[in-house]
Amino acid sequence: MHPPVRRVERTETPVMFIEARDGSDEIGPAWDHLETVLGSMRGRSFLGVFDDSGIYRCCVQIRAGDVPDQLGLRTGVVPGGRYLSATVRGPQPAAYALLTPTFEQLQRTADRDDTRPCIEYYRRHDRIDVLMPLRDGD
Repeated sequence: MHPPVRRVERTETPVMFIEARDGSDEIGPAWDHLETVLGSMRGRSFLGVFDDSGIYRCCVQIRAGDVPDQLGLRTGVVPGGRYLSATVRGPQPAAYALLTPTFEQLQRTADRDDTRPCIEYYRRHDRIDVLMPLRDGD
């Protein structure tokens, strides 16, 4: 059974990030490193961001007082706009196995805007929003 699909509007999000090769064993250690350099994850918004470049970015939204250079993190912006979204529910790491089929479901539903990245938005330890950017007119 597939999760319900909805259309959402996101604002652009300034982030700090670490890169890993998409689809590789580097992703888990990259997330671990990001969490370590942050110290506390409390009150933070985390996003996994990827496109067709083969790069996966482990991101955290920048907040007041963050000094990315001192943490050894790069900075960027996750683009806003219209996205198709579905929510994966369940404990991690088991929920990770549901991410790819959920993205595939979104791709069957509408045309992807390949000028913007796809997003995994980690809302809680047991809830991940999967977002695919929509082309204009969809």
